[in-house]
Amino acid sequence: MPHLSDAERRRRIGVRHALAPSHRLGDVAAVTRAMTVLHATEAATVHLAVAARSEGLTPAHVDAALYDDREVVKQLAMRRTLFVFPRELLPAAWGSASARVATAEGRRIAKAVAAAGVAEDGDAWLEAARAATLARLAVGPATTTQLRADVPELAGTTGGTSDKVYDRPTPVAPWVLTHLGLTGAALRGRNAGHWRLNKPSWTLTHDWLDEVPVALDEAEGYADLVRAWLGTFGPGTADDIQWWLGSTKTAVARALADVGAEEVALEDGTTGWVLAGDAEDTAPLEPWAALLPTLDPTVMGWKARAFYLRPDHVAHLFDTNGNAGTTAWWDGRIVGCWVQDPDGGVRLSLLEDVGAEGRAALDREAERLTAWLGGTVIGNVYASRLMKQAKLP
Repeated sequence: MPHLSDAERRRRIGVRHALAPSHRLGDVAAVTRAMTVLHATEAATVHLAVAARSEGLTPAHVDAALYDDREVVKQLAMRRTLFVFPRELLPAAWGSASARVATAEGRRIAKAVAAAGVAEDGDAWLEAARAATLARLAVGPATTTQLRADVPELAGTTGGTSDKVYDRPTPVAPWVLTHLGLTGAALRGRNAGHWRLNKPSWTLTHDWLDEVPVALDEAEGYADLVRAWLGTFGPGTADDIQWWLGSTKTAVARALADVGAEEVALEDGTTGWVLAGDAEDTAPLEPWAALLPTLDPTVMGWKARAFYLRPDHVAHLFDTNGNAGTTAWWDGRIVGCWVQDPDGGVRLSLLEDVGAEGRAALDREAERLTAWLGGTVIGNVYASRLMKQAKLP
């Protein structure tokens, strides 16, 4: 069995994730395909992930790819997480990861509305609410606020009937829209606010894409996603893939067989997987620095992260739910984070000494990102402990 070292895995991050300066890319779709998908839970992550992996692109280029050219599309999928997908990978998600989450969400929504007394038959209520929302979207795109005003079925709430602090009224509109998005019936279209904010207008899928591809069946869908994942993140273990997909061991095993993946031995003694013929070492790579946003796809690509992240750094850089804050990288390893000053300047907070060369490279990246942001200050929902400490006076 071929052996792939941790050093080789780190070199692959620099090359395949387009983070080493010599491997940066020139368009948004190419960056997205290189990463399989981009995380989009925080709207700014998409733009910042592109900035870290490209030269010559601006926030306007990212918006154009999303909303004008529509080469890349926002889609809720793996682990009920919002991603930006290359357009051609949507059928794989619709037939597998998104469908799996849609089934679970449908059950949860039906149960919640029935328990709250919104409807006796929760399944029938969800179907009626979906149909009414789609009918409204046939007239034209609309924000969630507009849909709540126009569609009676979306105006209601559940909860808020007790004096418990945690029991607050919960709008049903986001539930229905989430389900429509998971099933591919509707998509997040143009953003109604600044690029750093997540304020989507909802639109019918066939209006947004013109030609809507047919969803793949489950096995084909998972195979396509795993093939793409291995091209970006391989080698990785079956546990890594299962975590990333939010699927089952059976689905992962079947997908690995379907794509003809090959086993490799990893430095920690576990078995990893790569695409057929992809066990050769990468050519030597210059040391590289990168500043990545919260929930960046590189940081969130594997479940087991010890080959690029010291265990004693995890508590400083991730929240208790495993969500990553911003990260600073030197030569394939996470060494700290970055924050912004009130005027938008990027400032480093490092957890270890990276030497003069590393510090100089990271300072250059901080200057590059400061210039790219042009004074825009990013707010973060998923701020790590180190980010919060770095922002203290």
